[in-house]
Amino acid sequence: MLPPRNAPDWIEALAEGEIRLHQLPKAFSRDEAAFIRREALQRISGTTLETIGSYTFDAKPAKCENFIGAIQVPVGVVGPLQVNGQAITACEQVFAPLATTEGALIASVSRGCSAVRAAGGAMVRVEEIGITRAPVFCSNGIVQTQAFLAWIRDHYKEIKQLCEEDSVHLCLQDIEPAVVGTSIYLRFRFHTGDAMGMNMASIACDRAVTQLISPATGVRCISISGNYCTDKKPTAVNFLNGRGKRIYAEALLSADILRDILKTDAPALCELQYRKNLLGSAMAGAIGCNAHHANILAAFFIATGQDVAQVAESAIGITCVEAREHGAVYASVLLPDTPLGTIGGGTGLGTQSEALALMGIVPGEKNAGTDTRRLAEILGALVLAGELSIMAAQASHQLVDAHVKLGR
Repeated sequence: MLPPRNAPDWIEALAEGEIRLHQLPKAFSRDEAAFIRREALQRISGTTLETIGSYTFDAKPAKCENFIGAIQVPVGVVGPLQVNGQAITACEQVFAPLATTEGALIASVSRGCSAVRAAGGAMVRVEEIGITRAPVFCSNGIVQTQAFLAWIRDHYKEIKQLCEEDSVHLCLQDIEPAVVGTSIYLRFRFHTGDAMGMNMASIACDRAVTQLISPATGVRCISISGNYCTDKKPTAVNFLNGRGKRIYAEALLSADILRDILKTDAPALCELQYRKNLLGSAMAGAIGCNAHHANILAAFFIATGQDVAQVAESAIGITCVEAREHGAVYASVLLPDTPLGTIGGGTGLGTQSEALALMGIVPGEKNAGTDTRRLAEILGALVLAGELSIMAAQASHQLVDAHVKLGR
């Protein structure tokens, strides 16, 4: 890219601290502004930002302030993955992209995919729980709190209408209250079509609070988020009540599959499940019992443009392994709290859009909600595959050797 004609003046102004990074004229394109910022930062720091400045995607839709470039993460692919879902059928061959710098992760998930495929595929079902936002209010005591909650119940239809007025896809499902002292939390739960929907939910809640609830009740809203939502944090309320998508995936693996593909057997795998995933997690006080859900979630979220911080809540799932007849095992995963979207956020960036298209997801071609259900079904099968492989590696004492061979 050729620098803008007056770039040296603005580079000098930034380097000397005469203006701030966000104060470049709006007449500059995103690429031009990024060039100026990089040049100034290179002068300030004495280092090069050449690689960060080498990006291929269209910077216009990137929701990133003080933009200077991109951090590139290697992307590998696993598959074919066989999924027996409702938005995806077993006859489809699915290849799923994972973005990671951890050696052995993609090789391990690929092995799990082979095992799942040999077992006839992963049976996956997805429940639409909905995205949540929970503003916190402050009353003057029990009497006002009870009156406030009664008002919310009596005026639910008005609140719902106000929340939904700006979107054809946003639909308020319910409002769950919680009270401690003078603090009142209202956990709004929305269905949001193919969008993950956190911004939609926040905007809708803010409109309901500022235009209706607080003026009518006289009860102050302290914050649009009271941490009872709960967004980007592992919590019991999300584990029990769910958030985003609740995903179930399962497979029945024969003794032959365990021996030939996963290099283990049912007794070893079941004992590892008991002593590691169950007892070990209990001893650690973990929310959820699994081997490494977060590993697959993070790699999948980065590759497909999800909000990566939501891995913090999405990784609270449970893995189950049960012995069955003739040396087989039944394996399943539960992901109770998985916010996902196929439109909005990072999903519209060029690389992430291609990654979604690789899995048959092109926004606008199906009924609202279908694409994101498909994404959730693929993710459930991937997490199951990843759990099976890493647990088998640990049960057969091959985990360290694999990481020594393939990377950290």
